[in-house]
Parts: sequence; C-alpha cells; structure tokens
Amino acid sequence: MAKTKDFRKLANNPFRLNLFFLKHMPMGILNGLRIVELDEKHASVSVPYNYLTKNPFRSLYFAVQSMAAELSSGAMAIAEVKAAPRPVSMLVFDMQAKFTKKAQSRVTFTCNDGEALRDAVKKTLETGEGVTVPIVSIGIDEAGDQVSEFKFTWTFKAKK
Repeated sequence: MAKTKDFRKLANNPFRLNLFFLKHMPMGILNGLRIVELDEKHASVSVPYNYLTKNPFRSLYFAVQSMAAELSSGAMAIAEVKAAPRPVSMLVFDMQAKFTKKAQSRVTFTCNDGEALRDAVKKTLETGEGVTVPIVSIGIDEAGDQVSEFKFTWTFKAKK
C-alpha cells in the first residue's frame, strides 16, 4: 500500500507531477493538465481552455478532453498497479465519447470508479488472467454543465 500512497503523494504535488509528465507524458505539461484530487475512490483532472488547447471552432480539442478524461481514471489505475505485489500491465482497450456541450472554459474530468479499478487489479493478481473493466469519466465546465462523457475500457494483466 505504501507505493499507492507514494504515487498519490506525487500526483498531488504540482512540481513532482510535472516531473512525472516530463518523463512519461510530456503533452500533459503542454496542455496544462492538473490532478485536482486523487484518492482510492475517485480522481479529478482539470484542463484549461487556452491557445494550446482550443481548436479553430473555439472549443477544447476532443483529443485534449480525452487526455484529461483518461488521466482521471489512469491516475487511480497507476496507483493500484504500482502498489501491486507483482508487476501488472495496464492498457486502454476501448474508448467511447459523447460530447454534450461546447467546452469553452476550464473543464474538470471526474472518475468515481476507483473501487472497480482496484478490484480488477486484485482479480488479475489472483487469477493470472487478463481483466477488463469499464470506467466512466465526466467532464464539467466552469459553469457546472456537463460537456462530455468518456467511457474507457481498461485492461489489466498480471505479468509472470
């Protein structure tokens, strides 16, 4: 469990998070992704609306939204994988998105499926089989309106 807490400590420190992004996801720095909150059950990631993140239609690029949405579930998944007693691989297997409103301000993506991610990692460690788990991340703008909904299917497999 110490490794999980270490990753959450890293994620909640802007300087250490930027070092992580620099090494593993440099586009996260360029896009201004911020982990707003991260615990065992949920995570929130915000992305600003600015020159680098907007498209010619004056809204957030869908790719920038998907990056933030993926990180909202991926941060919890990384924490669980790092805490596992044996190596576990993780990968997005599928993604679906629905855009409900033009995103023209900072958007915060929240995923509340931390328990499902933890159970999936636990199951692959117990069985040695691959496990897939559907996860939802909802994007809310500064006005409190939902702008998008992303459904990711994460897959986990314990390494031998």
